[in-house]
Amino acid sequence: MIDKLEYFLVLAREQHFGRAAVELGVTQPTLSAAIKQLEDQLGVMLVKRGSRFQGLTPEGQRVLEWARRIVGDSRTLKEEMRAARQGLSGHVRIAAIPTALAMVPSITTPFREKHPNVTFSVISCTSLQVLSHLENYDIDIGITYIENEPLGRVVAVPLYSERYQLITAAGSRYSDRDHVTWAEVAELPLCLLTPDMQNRRIINKHLEEAGGRVQPTLESNSMILLFSHIRSGKWASIMPLNLAEVLGFSEPVRAIPITEPDVSHLVGVVAAEREPHTPMVSALLYEARLVAERYGKA
Repeated sequence: MIDKLEYFLVLAREQHFGRAAVELGVTQPTLSAAIKQLEDQLGVMLVKRGSRFQGLTPEGQRVLEWARRIVGDSRTLKEEMRAARQGLSGHVRIAAIPTALAMVPSITTPFREKHPNVTFSVISCTSLQVLSHLENYDIDIGITYIENEPLGRVVAVPLYSERYQLITAAGSRYSDRDHVTWAEVAELPLCLLTPDMQNRRIINKHLEEAGGRVQPTLESNSMILLFSHIRSGKWASIMPLNLAEVLGFSEPVRAIPITEPDVSHLVGVVAAEREPHTPMVSALLYEARLVAERYGKA
């Protein structure tokens, strides 16, 4: 039954039989047959059927909760037995908000030194997508804001407080200042992350509280693209201090603290709330705590 529950999880996430079949690497008839067999075993309809996927039935929603729990427990058991035989090995999946990507090596590098048989994949996504990926077991851990918006059932390890700087080209307005205010920043032609990013919602809030209008001249979900526009000398942006430090801004780009008010927002590692965690997730959370200690003492 567990393999059929895994199929059901993917279908619930993709909400499309064709996409789910591609994701699973099976044919659509194979997927449909597996879902039908699961319905027969449970004695309830799980999926509203028509010419296309129309959502889950109320029973399907309830089974989805059980499926996440059962599949998660099964994966934890398998990984724990594998770790007992050969130590930690396998693949770690991480999702991080764009502004936190610069912190990922502080976890992955020491982790792999301790566990050389582990490989990683890292994706950049919104804070809401991080939580969705966790809920569907698509990732092992996420790195996101942990105090601004509801997190749901997760375990969170605070890493650092995000503070903001005006990133602008040398010779541009305010580039000779030691600090600028949010009200002053609001007057500049800004390139910012897209509105679906929590970082953008945070910046909007502080600009509006300072009496400014949020009218960016360019939006993107890529920090690299934002930085490339800043280097042109015609644009400015707002980025976290830790990201500016990692990128190593130098002439002709300046990073200037934004004050009045001096605000910060907590970013941390999150993992699905379950007991026990897989050995891999437990080790990752432990590494995150070590990073938090080092960062706090820096």
